[in-house]
Amino acid sequence: MRKHNSVIFAALLALATPGLTAPVWAQEAPQKNTAQTTAQIAVTGEGVVMAAPDMATISLGVTQTAATAKAAMDQTNAELGKVLANLKAAGIAGRDLQTSGVSLQPQRSSSSSSASDIEVKGYTARNQLTVIERKIDTLGTILDAAVKDGANTLDSVQFGVADPAPLLDEARLRAVADARHRAEVITGAAGVRLGPIAAITEGGGNMPGPRGAMFARAAADSMPVEGGELSFSVGINVTWQILQ
Repeated sequence: MRKHNSVIFAALLALATPGLTAPVWAQEAPQKNTAQTTAQIAVTGEGVVMAAPDMATISLGVTQTAATAKAAMDQTNAELGKVLANLKAAGIAGRDLQTSGVSLQPQRSSSSSSASDIEVKGYTARNQLTVIERKIDTLGTILDAAVKDGANTLDSVQFGVADPAPLLDEARLRAVADARHRAEVITGAAGVRLGPIAAITEGGGNMPGPRGAMFARAAADSMPVEGGELSFSVGINVTWQILQ
């Protein structure tokens, strides 16, 4: 009771005394949930750039068969030495020549019905060589030099670009423009507008693939080669906020 009277007295004193403000007891207003979900649109754009190759990677080798393993390896090494000499004389630098595989396999007779009677008839040795040619216009000459004296297997000719970075950058620019175009078409049809970008990621650049003619064939005196074109593609994923 005494406490209650003290509170009443303090309130009256505040009203009667100039400069003093009466205490105010305010009730806290209920908080409203102001979080709103923003509509978004996610689109993937693709950019593709075509370019002529300026280099080629050649996979070739020498394969020899002899009665003994040593003889097979000696013959293979001798023939490969001729191939290397011819390639260097044709202008291939040492840094563009690399041994990519060496193998020696026994040749067994399969005429016998018994596994214990299988005989080794000889050995086949193979030395695989990877050659990088940085001048497409002389590729035919390089292939001629390789098969002229020794190389008796030509496995593949793969074309490429020495510096693909500028091509991939151009593909990225085209991919972003493609993504925006697609998003604008979709939102325009829906009667809304694109807002700021909420997220953007790169889907990765694809390895260059051949377009057009790309082949290598042997002829009587020369080996004509067509490089065709290579395609470089990049995918870009973009998410925009939507303005109503």
